[in-house]
Amino acid sequence: MKTLRRLALTADLVAMATVMLGSWTRINGAGMTCPSWPLCHGRLIPSMSDGTIWEWSHRLFAFLVAPLVVAVVIAAWRQRHRSRFIAPVIAAIALLFMVQVGLGAATVALGNSPFSVVLHWGTAMLFVASLTALVVFTANAEQPQPPAIERAETITAGMLAGCTLVAFATMCVGAYVSSSGAGLACLSIPGCAGNVVVAGDGQFVQMLHRFCAAATLLCAAGAFGLSWARPASGRVRTAVSIGLGLVCVQVVLGLLNVALRLPIDLREAHAFNAALLFLAFVVATLLALLDATGAALHRVTAES
Repeated sequence: MKTLRRLALTADLVAMATVMLGSWTRINGAGMTCPSWPLCHGRLIPSMSDGTIWEWSHRLFAFLVAPLVVAVVIAAWRQRHRSRFIAPVIAAIALLFMVQVGLGAATVALGNSPFSVVLHWGTAMLFVASLTALVVFTANAEQPQPPAIERAETITAGMLAGCTLVAFATMCVGAYVSSSGAGLACLSIPGCAGNVVVAGDGQFVQMLHRFCAAATLLCAAGAFGLSWARPASGRVRTAVSIGLGLVCVQVVLGLLNVALRLPIDLREAHAFNAALLFLAFVVATLLALLDATGAALHRVTAES
């Protein structure tokens, strides 16, 4: 299991680096410097001028992910008996990787249209989340199990799953805002030009993103309170606390992006932190699920 965990963690980190390099490429306006796929200007190694190095490097990282995914799937299949969660996770990893490759080609063909960018980004983050899940499950199978929580963790796991979905939706709406050029559609805070109800398309998606961000903050605060009010393991509380902290950082980064008129470094920091907070709630949800499963098995064993 240790080998599988290390393989999964390596693939996870490389995939995350690939996603963020893709984000950096688009933010710098280099997303279409390679207008063909899979070659760039018909060449395997093109001229690296005019920002082509960013797009070409992004494709190189994506290429490196492929053998890692194959190695992870093979190693995980051999260890599938160690956890009932491994088989469905490796199926998700393989499926999402194939879909992501197709979306990479489609994004180029569609000229980085906002919807293609959102699909590409969203699928990429689901792929990274599936690799993160495999890391969590393999690490959990390696370690002695924590004492079972006597009261079910189902409510906490459900609340955290809801936060994860809200964070994912907020992140995808944010990707649409960025790729559609609506990042500065609303220059006032918290409203848009003093209004909450707006008419322009850019203003609408900007305000939708802000409402989603507010929902993420409320959900994260609620999950934090619930995890400490109800019986929960220390690892769940730690993950939720990290998630809430990252949400607070994300709000500050969002405000600074508007106030400073979208500097490139802050835009990338905003995207990177959004990915981290989403993964924090993915991890928190999985840990709560493992605790709930362990508590249920503990009760069944005790009753028998």
